[in-house]
Amino acid sequence: MWENTSSVRAVSLVRKHKMNRLTHKVLNNKLRRNRVRSTVVGTTERPRLSVHVSNYHVTAQIIDDSNSNTLAYASSVGVKDVPENLTARAEWVGTKIATEAKKKKIKTVVFDRGGKLYHGRVKTLADAARKEGLEF
Repeated sequence: MWENTSSVRAVSLVRKHKMNRLTHKVLNNKLRRNRVRSTVVGTTERPRLSVHVSNYHVTAQIIDDSNSNTLAYASSVGVKDVPENLTARAEWVGTKIATEAKKKKIKTVVFDRGGKLYHGRVKTLADAARKEGLEF
């Protein structure tokens, strides 16, 4: 419903109409995601580390936006040796993406948290990647 509207129009719709809590939460997430992605751009020298945390899985990928190319990818989907706890999964994916980046000789990245706040699982993934030597 809100995909094709600009953020200014979406905010004005929020003010005009009463909106249920879930719709308002989804709208805020989309506005936050657009605000973050408008400033975070991956280049060839410094690609973008994009993080996605769902209710069950954690995914991270390193993307070169100038060439529209995924350089490294790590996910907890379909892997049997990941922990049951989602925070522990985020830490596992953080170490995995950092080792994949080392294989591709990537040392520095730009961190893209998407629509999530830098707290909890996103922060755990970032700290685990930093611990393995990835700089951002």
